[in-house]
Amino acid sequence: MNNSIELINLSKSYNDKVAVKNISFQVKENEIIGLLGPNGCGKTTTIAMILGLLKPTNGKILINNKDIELHKISLLHKMNFISPYIELPKKLTVKENLIVYGKLYDVKNLSDRIDHLCNELRLKNFLNKITGELSSGQKNRVSLAKAFINDPNILLLDEPTASLDPETGDYVRTFLENYKKEKKISILLASHNMDEVKRLCSFVLMMKNGKIIDKGNPNELIKKHGRKNLEEVFLKLTRSKNEF
Repeated sequence: MNNSIELINLSKSYNDKVAVKNISFQVKENEIIGLLGPNGCGKTTTIAMILGLLKPTNGKILINNKDIELHKISLLHKMNFISPYIELPKKLTVKENLIVYGKLYDVKNLSDRIDHLCNELRLKNFLNKITGELSSGQKNRVSLAKAFINDPNILLLDEPTASLDPETGDYVRTFLENYKKEKKISILLASHNMDEVKRLCSFVLMMKNGKIIDKGNPNELIKKHGRKNLEEVFLKLTRSKNEF
């Protein structure tokens, strides 16, 4: 089965406020696409709709060529996400959290899976600590382990390396690159770290006021807008009154 995410003319409105305006894009198999934009531009709303947490006002979402509205349970079984806006249960230990989420996804050989992720994401030193007592960087790594617990083929990442020190952030990015290459999964990455986006993403979408205002390969966008790096492109697009 080819892994993919496809949004077709997707919109989301709240009363008279339009949060996402008629966006369309695709994330193909073995691909990481970056979704960039300032806070409040519609990135998190878009991710919530892909996850089935919000119902679109208009448009369609296809996961592996199936409509998420019609096949939500079967599709969500092989999807996962990380978001800084959603915390894990604070009173459970790290291991207890991973067991709970593993059972929610009906993961086979759960103990082996947890051991594997603990090694990959360096969780062993605080596996039996209460999650609420961890540093923000440690919590972030636990959330990443949760996101990989069911061996997903569709992954939605909202600021996946926020709060991580540079060395751990680099380690996690390498983990993501290797996982994507090995499993041929589709990843949508929302991030404010432009170096991270340039490293991981083959294509980026720039959002502003709920709309996609530009898109392309990171290097091509830098050249198109006559800037030195992706951060300068981001600033130009978000500050401009025009759409490109």
